[in-house]
Amino acid sequence: MNRFETNLRIPGPTSLPSAVREAGARQMINHRGPEFAGMLERITSGLKPFFGTANDIQLLRCAGTGGLEAAIVNTLSPGDKVLGVSIGAFGDRFAKIAKAYGADVTKIYVEWGHAAAPDAVRDALRAGGTWKAVLLTHNETSTGVMNPIRELAAAIHDAAPDALILVDGVSGVGAVPFEQDAWGLDAVVSGSQKSWMSAPGIAFTSLSDRAWTAYESAGMPRFYLDIGKHRESAKAGQTPWTPAVAVVFQLDVALGLMGDEGRDAIFTRHAACAAATRAGLAAMGFDLFADPVHASQTVTCAVLPDDLPWKAFNTELKKRKLVIAGGQGDLTGKVFRIGHLGTVTLDEVLACLAVIEESLLVLGRPDQPGAGIAAAQKAGLAALGLGAATGASAASANGASSAPTSSGERAAAGVGA
Repeated sequence: MNRFETNLRIPGPTSLPSAVREAGARQMINHRGPEFAGMLERITSGLKPFFGTANDIQLLRCAGTGGLEAAIVNTLSPGDKVLGVSIGAFGDRFAKIAKAYGADVTKIYVEWGHAAAPDAVRDALRAGGTWKAVLLTHNETSTGVMNPIRELAAAIHDAAPDALILVDGVSGVGAVPFEQDAWGLDAVVSGSQKSWMSAPGIAFTSLSDRAWTAYESAGMPRFYLDIGKHRESAKAGQTPWTPAVAVVFQLDVALGLMGDEGRDAIFTRHAACAAATRAGLAAMGFDLFADPVHASQTVTCAVLPDDLPWKAFNTELKKRKLVIAGGQGDLTGKVFRIGHLGTVTLDEVLACLAVIEESLLVLGRPDQPGAGIAAAQKAGLAALGLGAATGASAASANGASSAPTSSGERAAAGVGA
């Protein structure tokens, strides 16, 4: 990253590698021809290991919210009893979509900043009724919390074994270990603009055999978002409607880069960037909003002190070409969020924190210059296996894979090889 380029540190859209950006500028091709068919096959095959599934994966021309809507309308009917487990703004949105199409939605409200408790979900399901589906958020970007999906799924299978499990995986899948098939998840949705290092415009859906069975009798209206139509068209290497061809070009290149880097290295890089962000902000005196046990590996949410107005703080950051996200809903003006997903490196996180430190000094905030950067670098390197064992253990506890040992893995994380 050079001094003329913005350090985009929001939870998505994310910055793009240069090769991916260039791919999006290619001349258009026939989306009914063999070149497109080859790309579609490479992309869907490349996605499967990150989803942890043998399912076919469909590409829908929409944002992640469209993918969530598709998961609802392709598996449910009006009047179906649905449990919406909400830990933030996007959990609320998932439940609103189901309600808009006529589902009978009961919500579990979890205090923002915390993950859902498996026992609470189990108790809600056992309270009565025949449940058709449970809606879960994998990674809640509004609060910086990552739900324990495996444990939540186990509780659902125990209390309501016939209930479908529909998962918003938009901002987490691709950046952290995820196992759709092993955990028994029936629909998982993600989006091109998050961990996948591509522009917005494509949502991915992966349906289990149980979900496809539900599709046959689902009574909610669907046409453009009919996943069955996408499955049939994919057999001929096509999509039923005109695809976002430029984003497909980008995804083809991005997934090639991700394949070259390898899943373990990608997961470790995200864990290192998350650990660095949290440690750096804490060293600057910020309180972190999320329960540390379930802190997200792709976005960190920090509390704004009462005497640090968001508008003034954000203005200083933008002057220095740093773009972060403010709070959403009830958290507007109370928190800020730093995204560390996609092509992010440890160096970019350190540059982000350096700008925050400088801005705090300009605003007259008490700060010890360099303290945040030092803490962040120490935590990040520890998560990469290059520092204290305690740091590596902390990263592992938050879902990181084993630390990289090769020079290639260290270079991928943005540190010297």
